[in-house]
Amino acid sequence: MIRTRKELETAEAALLAPYAQKSGESRGRIYRERQHPTRTEYQRDRARIIHSRAFRRLEYKTQVFLNGTGDHLRTRLTHTFEVANITRMIARSLGLNEDLAEAIALAHDLGHPPFGHSGEEMLDSLMKEHGGFDHNDQSLRTVDVIETRYPKFPGLNLSHEVREGLQKHAKFYQGTDDGEPHPQPSLEAQLANLADEITYYSHDLDDGLDFQLLEPEQLGELVVWKESENEVREHFPRLKGREFRSYVIRCIIDRQASDVIHTSSALIEAAKVGSADAVRRHSAPLIAYSRPLLKANQKLRRFLYKNLYYHPRVAGANQRACEMLRDVFEAYLKNPKLLGNATSRRVKTDGLHRTVCDYIAGMTDRYLLDEHARLFTPRVYANLGGRE
Repeated sequence: MIRTRKELETAEAALLAPYAQKSGESRGRIYRERQHPTRTEYQRDRARIIHSRAFRRLEYKTQVFLNGTGDHLRTRLTHTFEVANITRMIARSLGLNEDLAEAIALAHDLGHPPFGHSGEEMLDSLMKEHGGFDHNDQSLRTVDVIETRYPKFPGLNLSHEVREGLQKHAKFYQGTDDGEPHPQPSLEAQLANLADEITYYSHDLDDGLDFQLLEPEQLGELVVWKESENEVREHFPRLKGREFRSYVIRCIIDRQASDVIHTSSALIEAAKVGSADAVRRHSAPLIAYSRPLLKANQKLRRFLYKNLYYHPRVAGANQRACEMLRDVFEAYLKNPKLLGNATSRRVKTDGLHRTVCDYIAGMTDRYLLDEHARLFTPRVYANLGGRE
């Protein structure tokens, strides 16, 4: 028996919490489309994101360490899958719309440029006089404008609710049942945002230990680490080395997710929100850590910036790569023909700087390094089997 879209929407209405965003109540898309007979709106969104070129390129974009540095280190793509996994798990526990939450999680980093946060800082500096650069804004721009997969409209034409979820730092969001701006996005969007934090806190810590930039002895000052370490030692006293560290990380993730589930459930109940739009009109987020965990995570964040993100082996490699990014950016400004015909056509509508910025933001680490070699050391590039 084939389950129709309407049957799926009916099942959502029966099974999801009152405050969840139902796909049958979506505010639609920028460009009107016929609804699919067997898939909900958010199922379609998820598929469009996964099949996009921007999504595939995440495999070769830096998370913390430059792509190719180590076989087991995380890339922007593996990070995205981990965020989506945690998002979907917590959404199920809270009775939220798993498809919507997962779609937002899968799209949340589509706007990240090569070389991680260092690349973002460099692009923002280069675009200072032309609107700046923010990877959250770029994620929305990627799905609205840059992806070209459909003949009738630009972008992926995602639903209002997924696009809302990509506006991480918006002061007000558009589109409740009364048409007024509102201070919060959906719970699904709030969840995807917090799941991103849970993921990079724990897994950047894991990669730092695996790459021997961090030592377990340094972590004793961190409540987040110490609590899970004590739990593992109690239940598995003989566990040592990498297996011990990996299991501590697993326990950290489980503790964080459990804290968010119980804290958020209590906040939602206290707020007495009876619909998705009541959530949007609420004065504060309802997906949150407990106060003790929030403080512990803030300390962990400061620790990671001091000891990992700005570690000489990380920062040095990223800085050299970012200097290459700047070189390529400036080369395109001087000679826009290097962008190719399809990209160059956008100069008239978006301006030269924004067009160059879009093009570079979409590059993978290895493509930008490859492009730098082609432009600045063509003979070496040709000898290495380059494109020319």
